[in-house]
Amino acid sequence: MSLFVTGTNTDVGKTYITRLIIEGLRQQGLDAVGYKPVSCGGLEDTEILAQVSGGLDADVVNPVQLLNAVAPHVACQLENREIDPKQLIEGYEKLAAKHDVVLVEGAGGWEVPLRSDYSMSDLAAELGLPVLLVAANQLGAINHSLLSVNAIRSKGLECRCIVLNQLEDELDTAMITNKTVIGELSGVALLEHVIHGQDFINDEVLACARGQILSV
Repeated sequence: MSLFVTGTNTDVGKTYITRLIIEGLRQQGLDAVGYKPVSCGGLEDTEILAQVSGGLDADVVNPVQLLNAVAPHVACQLENREIDPKQLIEGYEKLAAKHDVVLVEGAGGWEVPLRSDYSMSDLAAELGLPVLLVAANQLGAINHSLLSVNAIRSKGLECRCIVLNQLEDELDTAMITNKTVIGELSGVALLEHVIHGQDFINDEVLACARGQILSV
């Protein structure tokens, strides 16, 4: 059982949601861990995932660590490096062989480039995992979510569920209506609206991560 976690953009809360899912699954007795193939900038996200994954080594959780907080392809150009997709896939396979559930967290959005000829979506396609989409609850979330769902499907992958993440305390009309509209128009189960500061994830999302197919 594994799941690829992507976002409608960068800074939408992918690591936050991934952490909540891992914590929830481990409370249910599953050996769930996180895997962030590529990070750009600081290692805060890597450290969070390593800690909630039972104290795994940071290099195991995050094999490619780039210094610059830009797209991985750009960071590689700045740092005179090149990403080898085989390394990323092998890192996942090693974790999947040892643990019940691996949550693979992408960097940035779905189409962020890792190289000039290889994107995060290409990595997801090679892994062949169902996808959980994290959408920031804000004006534009409907458009961003529908574009992302369509892009995921174009790779031949299943967008299994959507989590709407509240980035601030206050709600406006768009934020209030996004959940219903995204679920209706995407054809994907929108399973959770995570409020700002929430420290748990609901059982439906945990079931999604366990591989249970849920209807819209």
